[in-house]
Amino acid sequence: MRFVKETRIAASAEAVFAFHERPDALALLQPPWQAAEIVQPPSSLAVGTRVVLRVRFGPFRRTIDAEHVAYEPGRMFADRMVRGPFASWLHRHVVTPIGPAESLLTDDVEYELPFGAVGRLLGARLAERELERLFEYRHAVTRRECERRTDDDRGGAARDAGPPPAI
Repeated sequence: MRFVKETRIAASAEAVFAFHERPDALALLQPPWQAAEIVQPPSSLAVGTRVVLRVRFGPFRRTIDAEHVAYEPGRMFADRMVRGPFASWLHRHVVTPIGPAESLLTDDVEYELPFGAVGRLLGARLAERELERLFEYRHAVTRRECERRTDDDRGGAARDAGPPPAI
């Protein structure tokens, strides 16, 4: 299965990629409705970096162990789930320049639900809705952080620093 989310951001590709390299980026990108504990934050985006999260799925808690498997500084990084709720998960984060002060953020996720055909039959719609909700939030946060920084760099008024709209 595949999920793709794209968002235009009024900030340079360098600024958008730099946001993802910030030590607090993963924490900022965790939606408030997803009770996630960052057990081991990423030390960088480089290949081999591990990330461990503990996430609640209904009454269950699962550990997600992910490893960065590709890294093109300023352009792309990718992680794959080593252990977690999906049968497989490969997530590419791509930043494409559109112009000097605009870029396209693309999250491209290839995944398989657990339990094969039964998992797809029973969980595909739910997974799609949850991924849309998650990445809508993450893209709103990224846009807010990057566009605010761009405004600050120009000496203008900062954009609203409040949380992105509830989805």
